[in-house]
Amino acid sequence: MSDDDAQRPDTRPVPTLDKEPGGPDDGTRPATGDTPGPVADDGRTGRFWSARRVPAAVVALVLLGAAGLLLYDVAAVRAHHPAMAWRRSLARELATRHLDDPWTLGPAGLAVVVGLWLIVLAVTPGLRQVLPMRPVAPGIRAGLDRKAAALVLRDRAMEVAGVQSVRMSVSRRKATARAVSHFRELDEVRADLDVALGEGLRQLGLAHRFGLTVHVRRPKKR
Repeated sequence: MSDDDAQRPDTRPVPTLDKEPGGPDDGTRPATGDTPGPVADDGRTGRFWSARRVPAAVVALVLLGAAGLLLYDVAAVRAHHPAMAWRRSLARELATRHLDDPWTLGPAGLAVVVGLWLIVLAVTPGLRQVLPMRPVAPGIRAGLDRKAAALVLRDRAMEVAGVQSVRMSVSRRKATARAVSHFRELDEVRADLDVALGEGLRQLGLAHRFGLTVHVRRPKKR
């Protein structure tokens, strides 16, 4: 190395570390999964829509089969062949049975139920097991399975002193913990669980505010 190279200042960029939230001269909070900011329940992040592939495939196959069979029979009649037996029987039944007949009301009621079920499938999102998470980038959406969320919260609850076992259930808007404490006062354990699970819910990065219910009891005597 020459003397000129030794005296030349180093202009290479120096790697920097992100500041911890709440540190000096830091007025913002990082939008990462480890330390998410406050949840804004503004309704802009909705549930995920299910593809409904199985109901759509079943309806399409049924309609295709019925239409194909009917068109085949119509074409056969146009070609001066007798109509199929099921079509003649159906026409005879529709002409002779009254509207209040049970054999008329039964299929009609079934058709109404199936139609309402298809309408509900068409207008509801589905995928109730997936909880929407806060968007971290434009055009990117993320979701968290409810069972996975319950497992994470259960692990967080088991870290609280005095908790022997805990059962977690997570619904679309509420998390419920049922813990068994074998030592410490129940009120103290409940307070610590409120803090730990509240922080755990915040760190999950869910899009909507979640309610939290904590139940603590003693183990059953044997």
